[in-house]
Amino acid sequence: MEKNYSTQMEAAKMGIVTPEMKIVAKKEYRTEEEIRELVAQGKVTICANKNHKCLDPEGVGSMLRTKINVNLGVSRDCKDYDIEMKKVQAAVDMGAEAIMDLSSHGNTIPFRRKLTSECPAMIGTVPVYDSVIHYQRDLATLTAKDLIDVVRLHAEDGVDFVTLHCGITRHTIDQIKKHKRKMNIVSRGGSLIFAWMCMTGNENPFYEYYDEILDICREYDVTISLGDACRPGCLADASDVCQIEELVRLGELTKRAWAKDVQVMVEGPGHMPMDQIEANMKIQQSICMGAPFYVLGPLVTDIAPGYDHITSAIGGAIAAASGAAFLCYVTPAEHLALPNVDDVKQGIIASKIAAHAADIAKKIPHAMDRDNEMADARRTFRWDDQWAVSLDPETAKTIRDSRAPEHDDTCSMCGKFCAVRSMNKALEGEYIDIL
Repeated sequence: MEKNYSTQMEAAKMGIVTPEMKIVAKKEYRTEEEIRELVAQGKVTICANKNHKCLDPEGVGSMLRTKINVNLGVSRDCKDYDIEMKKVQAAVDMGAEAIMDLSSHGNTIPFRRKLTSECPAMIGTVPVYDSVIHYQRDLATLTAKDLIDVVRLHAEDGVDFVTLHCGITRHTIDQIKKHKRKMNIVSRGGSLIFAWMCMTGNENPFYEYYDEILDICREYDVTISLGDACRPGCLADASDVCQIEELVRLGELTKRAWAKDVQVMVEGPGHMPMDQIEANMKIQQSICMGAPFYVLGPLVTDIAPGYDHITSAIGGAIAAASGAAFLCYVTPAEHLALPNVDDVKQGIIASKIAAHAADIAKKIPHAMDRDNEMADARRTFRWDDQWAVSLDPETAKTIRDSRAPEHDDTCSMCGKFCAVRSMNKALEGEYIDIL
C-alpha cells in the first residue's frame, strides 16, 4: 500500500502504525500502539529519512533504551575518508545507534551519500559546517538562501536528522557580551551562526526562515535536532542565563515543528557539575514538553583532557537516568585532536556503559537481562558465556589470556583465594584447598 503520510509523526497522529514503528516496538518490548502514541505526542522520534533505504530504525525517547551517537568526519588536518569508514564500521559493530558526519573539509557529498546508502545506523549532520566548504566561499559572503539550500541538499541525500542552531538570535549577541561567560560559545555551529550574524547584521536564517526549513524536513521526514548554541563549555557557565534563555526559545520552536508534523530532538549541555544535571533534565522536559533530549556528556569536570570519555560517561549516566534520551559519545581525544579508531572505540564503550547503567536505573524492560546472565556465568566460571554478554568481549578476553591463571576456575588476582570458588565448594560440601 502506498504511503499516505509525509512523516512518522503525521502517520502516528492519523492512527497509522508504520513499518518503522513496528520494528521499534519489537526492539523496545513495547506494543505498536504504545510507540505510535509516543511518536504522535513527540515524546519519541524515529529518525528515518525516506531516502535512507538501508536504515535499521530506532526510537529515541526517555522511556526507551538510551541511544548513543558517534561523531566522526574529516578535517583539514585529517582528511582520510578510508579511516573514517573504519570508524563507521567500528561504531556499527559496537552497537552505536547513530553516526554524525561532521566533516569540515573537501567534497563531503560522496561520503555522506555512502553513509546513507550503506550504513544501517541513523545518520546526522550539521549543515552549517558544510555550507562554507560546499560553496568554497567565506562565511560572510553566504546568504540565508545558501544556508537553507544546504539543508535541502542534506535532506535529499538521505540524512535522518540535522542539527540546526535555530535558537540563537541577534538578541544572543547582546547577552553574550553582557554576561561575560568564561568560555563564550563553544558550539562550533553556534559560533558560525553567531559570527555570520555579527558580520552581516542579519538575523539567524535558521530562526528567521524556520517555517521554510520545516517544509524541507516534512518533505523528506528529517528530524530537526535543535542545537544548543549556548551550551556551557565549562562548569562555570553551566545553567546560566544564555543557556536557559535559548532553551526557552527551543521549546517554542518545538511546538512550531510539531504543528507541521516534523519530529524534534532538543540538544543539551555540555559541561556541568553533577549536582545540576538532574535539574537541567527536568527543566528541559518541562519547557520542551517531553521532546527527546540529546546531550553531549555532560562532562562533570574540566581538568581531565585525555580522559574526557570518563568525565562524559559519569555525566551521561546521571543525565540519562534523569530523562535524557540520547547520548553523544565523547572520546579521549576530546578538546585535543580528531579521534582515531581506538579513541572511537573507547568513547563508544564509555557511552554504552553510561547508557546501560541509566537504563537499569530507569527499569527499562529487559535492561538487566545481560547483567543477570553475567552473574550466572561468573558464578559457574563459564568464561565463554561471560564474553558473550560483555560490552567488549575482545578486550575482556585479551586481558584474561595475557595473565592466565594456573587453574581455570580462578583468575590470576585471587587464585585459590577466590571467593566464588570457595563458596561454590562450601555449599557443595567439598573440601576447600587454598595452598
